Amino acid sequence: MFLTLLFILWLCAMIVLDIAMLISLLRPGDERRQMVVWKASTWTLMGLVGMLVIEVVKGFVTGSVDLINPFIHLTVTATMYFCFSLYFKRKLGG
Repeated sequence: MFLTLLFILWLCAMIVLDIAMLISLLRPGDERRQMVVWKASTWTLMGLVGMLVIEVVKGFVTGSVDLINPFIHLTVTATMYFCFSLYFKRKLGG
């Protein structure tokens, strides 16, 4: 029962993080905020491309193609964006 509740809370937190990422990308702001969003987006894209390259290499080595779960992919994207966003907000201020 406890693990089910913990999983549901984690799932809700990831959904909120996904929605917050979309709102952050769409909301206009000043130059400093745009710089934070730009840098966080760039680093998130580099991380995701690296993950996909590793998946392709793994597919060639093992000879099988595994499909990536879209929810997990979106969750990883939102988590990376959130972490990079916090880092660049602290580094650049704002």
